[in-house]
Amino acid sequence: MRKIYYLKTCSTCQRILKSLPQLETFQLQDIKTEPMKVKEVEEMQALAGSYEALFSKRATLYKEMGLKDEKLTEADYKRYILDHYTFLSRPVIIVNDVIFVGNSPKVVNAAVEYLSAK
Repeated sequence: MRKIYYLKTCSTCQRILKSLPQLETFQLQDIKTEPMKVKEVEEMQALAGSYEALFSKRATLYKEMGLKDEKLTEADYKRYILDHYTFLSRPVIIVNDVIFVGNSPKVVNAAVEYLSAK
């Protein structure tokens, strides 16, 4: 499977997509217009190792809801990601059984290098 979960309205996601080799071979899912299904989030978690690894603690709602002051469980992270797309750290790039989560330069460079080697 070659899939990217992203936000079409996010300039950072757009910039990262443009930097990826072989972009045309990916299925793109705009998580705002096509919400993630439980199975999709569970598949991401299986590759990432935890729901927390998929969760964006930089989301505005995270601060607004006071979640930074709470002790969240894996079930909480999963629920919040499914409840609102803003809680997914984006983009999420899946290449078969390898996952790249987020927009840090380290993650983006690793994804580009991985795809360039394929």
